[in-house]
Amino acid sequence: MLETTQLHYPSDKNIHIRPFHPQDQAATKQLILAGLADHWGTLDPSLNPDLNDIAHSYQGETFLLAMQGKEIVGCGALIQEEGREGYGRIVRMSVKKENRRQGIGQLILAHLETAAHQRHFHTIVLETTQTWADVVAFYLANGYQITHHQNGDTHFQKTTN
Repeated sequence: MLETTQLHYPSDKNIHIRPFHPQDQAATKQLILAGLADHWGTLDPSLNPDLNDIAHSYQGETFLLAMQGKEIVGCGALIQEEGREGYGRIVRMSVKKENRRQGIGQLILAHLETAAHQRHFHTIVLETTQTWADVVAFYLANGYQITHHQNGDTHFQKTTN
């Protein structure tokens, strides 16, 4: 189990990372869907069935929340890559729009990478929309390498230590 970590901002905004709990369901789903709607301008909730029961969908996996007080301001998950021993996949990375560019995504990513090491994953993979330039730049700045582009998505990989 990962320990809760504090991130202190000059404006006294304290952020801590903790595991997802079933009572976080509604707020976490709303955070993720709001981020998708913000990017796409529209949203088809039927495309995200894993969000209808996060605890069940991610059972046995690592699903973390970034908390500011009692408010969920970010999330991210690390799952076993299907059919690939030693590979983990980062999914559902999202930070509330008004909290972006404050280091929250970086903190979530660092915790997911620690979880990957603890789970004995030697490689982390992920993908994001190719046109999401700031997100592509974020992963490149954090040591992820582009492996390929496919169907409008950019695919990344990073070897863990």
